[in-house]
Amino acid sequence: MSRAVRYQRFGGPEVLELREIPEPHAAPDEVRVRVTAAGLNPMDWQIAAQPDMAARFGIALPAGFGSDFAGVVDEVGAEATGFAVGDRVYGAAIGRSVADFVLVETPAAHLWPTPEGVRDEVAATLPVSGLTAAAALAAVGLRSGDTILIGGAAGGVGVFAVQLARLAGARVLGTASEGTFGFLRGLGAEPVAYGPGLADRVRALAPEWITAATDLFGREAAETAVGLGVAPERISVVADGPAPPPGVRRAGAYDAGPDDLARIAEAVRSGGITVPVAATFPVERIREAVTTQAGRHVHGKIVITL
Repeated sequence: MSRAVRYQRFGGPEVLELREIPEPHAAPDEVRVRVTAAGLNPMDWQIAAQPDMAARFGIALPAGFGSDFAGVVDEVGAEATGFAVGDRVYGAAIGRSVADFVLVETPAAHLWPTPEGVRDEVAATLPVSGLTAAAALAAVGLRSGDTILIGGAAGGVGVFAVQLARLAGARVLGTASEGTFGFLRGLGAEPVAYGPGLADRVRALAPEWITAATDLFGREAAETAVGLGVAPERISVVADGPAPPPGVRRAGAYDAGPDDLARIAEAVRSGGITVPVAATFPVERIREAVTTQAGRHVHGKIVITL
């Protein structure tokens, strides 16, 4: 037997259960990953809570939980290619990552070698958040010399977006609560409090105006950027959520380029990107972990260990 987090009905953290299930084994064209860490994303608990969102990802009840994972390949099917037993890997498996084992079909579009020197707890945070951040910045054509406003800069996607923008040579203004200002400065952003009066605060920080914006939580930053005269095609929002202002671009992890994650992982390995892991929870405390993340007061990523 093995363990997996499952839910039988849609709802909040209370519907999540750690259950014993038959141990899965790799089919001829699959590899099996023994999961050691699973990074949580807002989409994970949103899928578990919202039937319409679950349907968009092809998930039906009863369902597994989580998307991102890292671990070690421990079974390789006779026809599987690209990986060998003992390989350290990380990847994405929507609706089934928080489990002792994940099966991945090969050739694998969503499984990557973990770089030497990158811990599993860090690798498990990369796929969804890293790719979403890369896609959001690519959608606005970010370039060196830009001044970009990033909404939700202290969140799980925001920490990647801030650092990727800085690596690209942009100046970054990041919206957040005042309690996260020191944290954001440490990542290279200039923090600005969200809420009423945001446009005035942005003008005070950047009197020469901002040139681009991406909104990773809600629509306030995008609407503020439009009001400040930023061209809509230089503003992006995450794909899920309310409709953005006309002309503003939507972007999600699936819009990222084929080499984006390898580039991000290498930046993590070399120290160009720091991944702040706010907290780790053993899988037995999955409900507490999801409750903590859903509160949106953590600075960085939440990781489940198995």
